[in-house]
Amino acid sequence: MIEILKETARYLVCVKPIGTAAQGTQQEAMPQLLSAQLGCGIFPVHRLDQAVGGVMVYAKTAQEAARLTQAMGQGQMQKTYLAVLTGCPAERAGTLEDLLFHDRAKNKTYVVRRPRGGVKQARLHYEILAKQDGLSLARIRLETGRTHQIRVQFASRGLPLLGDGDILIDGGNSHFPDTIRRTAYVESKGKLYIGTGVSGGEEGALKGPSMMPGGSPAAWPYVKPIFQSICAKVEDGSPCCDWVGENGAGHFVKMVHNGIEYGDMQLICEAYQLMRDLLGMSDDEMHEVFAAWNKTELDSYLIEITRDILAYKDTDGQPIVEKILDTAGQKGTGKWTGIAALDEGVPLTLIGEAVFVRCLSAMKDERVEAAKEYARAIPAFTGDKAEMVEAIRQALYASKIISYAQGYTLMRTAAKTYGWNLNYGGIALMWRGGCIIRSVFLGKIKEAYDKNPELSNLLLDPYFKETMEKLIPAWRKVAAAAVSYGVPAPAMTAALSYFDGYTTNRLPANLLQAQRDYFGAHTYERLDSPRGQFFHTNWTGHGGNTAASTYNA
Repeated sequence: MIEILKETARYLVCVKPIGTAAQGTQQEAMPQLLSAQLGCGIFPVHRLDQAVGGVMVYAKTAQEAARLTQAMGQGQMQKTYLAVLTGCPAERAGTLEDLLFHDRAKNKTYVVRRPRGGVKQARLHYEILAKQDGLSLARIRLETGRTHQIRVQFASRGLPLLGDGDILIDGGNSHFPDTIRRTAYVESKGKLYIGTGVSGGEEGALKGPSMMPGGSPAAWPYVKPIFQSICAKVEDGSPCCDWVGENGAGHFVKMVHNGIEYGDMQLICEAYQLMRDLLGMSDDEMHEVFAAWNKTELDSYLIEITRDILAYKDTDGQPIVEKILDTAGQKGTGKWTGIAALDEGVPLTLIGEAVFVRCLSAMKDERVEAAKEYARAIPAFTGDKAEMVEAIRQALYASKIISYAQGYTLMRTAAKTYGWNLNYGGIALMWRGGCIIRSVFLGKIKEAYDKNPELSNLLLDPYFKETMEKLIPAWRKVAAAAVSYGVPAPAMTAALSYFDGYTTNRLPANLLQAQRDYFGAHTYERLDSPRGQFFHTNWTGHGGNTAASTYNA
């Protein structure tokens, strides 16, 4: 049924749906649809492009159609257009004047500079009504009615119309709630939205990045061949790009990727500090260590660039890394990952520490003063240096596994919250090439989820269980050395604490629940009763039996 806004004995005003022809003789065209609906002949007065939705006027007789067409041509009737522009004009209101040439053979209209045969003057007035998320809503009044005038005039100024069915692509580090909102907004206007996480930095931009698209599923078939042709490829030619999920799923996965990136970088920095401050190794020695590590399970982009950084010399021949101020910057994606983890109730402890360490590094002046107040010298290391270097490598690998285990747990939890159907093995594949956290290690994650798509935690996969059992002794040795010698290793030790907590049958949260119930009557569950049954104890004897309701926060 066509929506009719106004009907008289001579004409009617109705809404033309997107994708329906305004004129023509085909069965699905507006005149035929209206004739069938009203039981009378219908005659078009003007036109709108098939891909455009809007208000149409139709006459009930040929004579009335001719009269209305003449009135419109003489300016007695005016049409006002609403268009969504990609971008926004410098002036909130104005007039656009151009010379247009319409190529009938190609059905295309062009802006030309000089008058010639077939060139016509085009003039329109516009007013910007609203702006949102890089788009602007324009109200447009035509003085001339040239073919495709509005589209061509705005496009010539770098302000293309967002047409019905068009696909808007955001390839930035957007916060996933914004992408959820933007997808809903754009889809409500009859258009499609793709929120694509892109990773790869400068090199990825030149050679092909990892791409994590989400948004409107209907848009994916159109952008898939483009994205998969420009993205990075792994050894067998598989593209590091595939559909992630609806609305904000792509940007969420990219956010988790960036959180893991924070964790990986911090773990490497802690390994560097342990070798530098505890073992007294030079940058050249550490360069050789990282070069060797890059031929092991740690083979990755971040290990590779660390190798290169440690070998890079300033103009005076000294390592340039030692001249860089130890205050780290951040763009916010690691923070977003931590906030999302808190919202979902997922212990993302390693990545959280990586974010907080950057915050701590920014307190440079305070750290300098505190170091004077708590002056200490790191005792000389008396053990086997080569043995400790290998232990640091193993501790780094074990912690790295924890980082990914936590990140994947966050993605699984969020997928349930937002209704996303994430392909966890496919995500690992997308991260194997092009992106900052690319490593051979990711192939093992893909294998784990290929074997068990419902895997709740990487630590429960047989390969990772066997690997962790081999790494634990060295991991504990490094953590103990860091604590005893006074070398900060917050990410490594947080990862170990998470592992110990996750693999502990009974944590002291029973006491914590007793405390909460004591001061706030928050209730608790009992070991000897079914889950979901809550109890309150009158701990003081005068607190009564009233208990606070349970809640999830």
